[in-house]
Amino acid sequence: MAGVSRDVPASSSTAGAADTPEAAPGAVVAVAAEDPHSEAAVGSRREKFLPVTRHALMDRLTAANLWPNGDAVQARRFLRYLDYWRRHSYAVKLLDLEQTYEPFSPDSDLLKTRTFSAEERAIMQKRLVQQMAELLQQGNFTRVDPSNVHFILTKDSAYGLDLEVDLEAFEEIQIYYRGATTITERRRDVRKAYMRWREVKIPVFQRMFLLFKLKPFDVRVREVMAERKIEQKEAEKFVRHLRGLLPVTVTSDCVYIKLFKNMPRSDVEMIFPNTKVRFRLFDKVKFGVSAGSGVGMGVVGTVGKLAMLSNPYTLAAAVAGFGGIALRQATNFLNQRTRYMVVLAQNLYFHAMADNRGVMTLLADRAAEEDIKEEMLLYSVLAKERVNIANLRHVDEAIEQYLATTFGIDVDFDVDDALARLKQEGIVTELPDGTLETLPPHEAALHIDKLWDACLDNLPDTVVEEGKEIEGVADAAGARH
Repeated sequence: MAGVSRDVPASSSTAGAADTPEAAPGAVVAVAAEDPHSEAAVGSRREKFLPVTRHALMDRLTAANLWPNGDAVQARRFLRYLDYWRRHSYAVKLLDLEQTYEPFSPDSDLLKTRTFSAEERAIMQKRLVQQMAELLQQGNFTRVDPSNVHFILTKDSAYGLDLEVDLEAFEEIQIYYRGATTITERRRDVRKAYMRWREVKIPVFQRMFLLFKLKPFDVRVREVMAERKIEQKEAEKFVRHLRGLLPVTVTSDCVYIKLFKNMPRSDVEMIFPNTKVRFRLFDKVKFGVSAGSGVGMGVVGTVGKLAMLSNPYTLAAAVAGFGGIALRQATNFLNQRTRYMVVLAQNLYFHAMADNRGVMTLLADRAAEEDIKEEMLLYSVLAKERVNIANLRHVDEAIEQYLATTFGIDVDFDVDDALARLKQEGIVTELPDGTLETLPPHEAALHIDKLWDACLDNLPDTVVEEGKEIEGVADAAGARH
């Protein structure tokens, strides 16, 4: 389009494109349908995540030479207003989300003042999962379908561990990721007898989200009875044993939410609470050889001494020697397993970002930032030129080209989502002929100012809350202290 600076994202075609449908609010999150690290996926997939700060984006989009009639100052003011307004909208969502999470939070240090029925908990659990899905969608995360979870679970470990997880133990499990990429690390080369280094590429997820809730004990017992064809008593013993391996704070009453960073794909299993650490084949062979030879030599020595037995003291010494060899091998076995667990804990510590309500706060912040960046980019085009909805695809392409030229990033810009929000806020209006009419910066800033003024005026006087107030809370609290 004529008159548009090459430094500003702009559409490059005027007609002929098919209508682009708007993304409806609450649309389903993108779901991974293939191995995210496969060559096909890497070659065809582009992230919607914009890996640039909103400050850097705002500085470049509001440069004085890019806005006519000295509108750069007004444009910057409006974008800042929009930034604050969008963060407020997510603060409201976060308050509602935290209230929904109240019956399931494992970390609450607040006085319990409400009880919830089983029906209310079921409704709130479903709403919690839906609200988290919407938050993750706005943060440009991709969901891993439970039926395709094998895409990200492997038997090899970047830290030399063999991990196994039982997904059947969970009533609710949601896995999301953002940024499926690879990193290069230097490792000792086993083919060179560990004397030289070699570079290895490790598939990682820059962000990994996990939400899970264990199945109730009785439900899991019935499942085990059906799966293993065993009696109830034996099934209860089996499930109780597995639950005993979990941290004592993990119960089936709570919903646990975790967020991790730079998680190697081969170690995704370590983020689950019921992960089992098993010995690798190399360690099994090593222990088999050393234990077999050690015990074998002990047996030969003991048999020899017994053959030359002359008194009970010699017998006792022979048996003690054999027992010492067996004990040493068992100790080596347990020590190696302990080292495995230490490696697991150390690496998980450095991958963890947040837990439970902390995850909600972090994701709300990230989702707000993604929305703001998308809206700033789209507004910077629509405020300078008249665009028809039929040509929206070309605006999308122009913005992607701008990001590639300015920041060197290749992304899949979500123009429909950004447009839907600008229209919802009244910044952009679609006319009957499909023309997108956009408020200029000064008027847009005044419009956001009016939204702020009306915000508190429109708050409802009463809010219907789920649950039932507990009577005698003060007496119970006093007795506790």
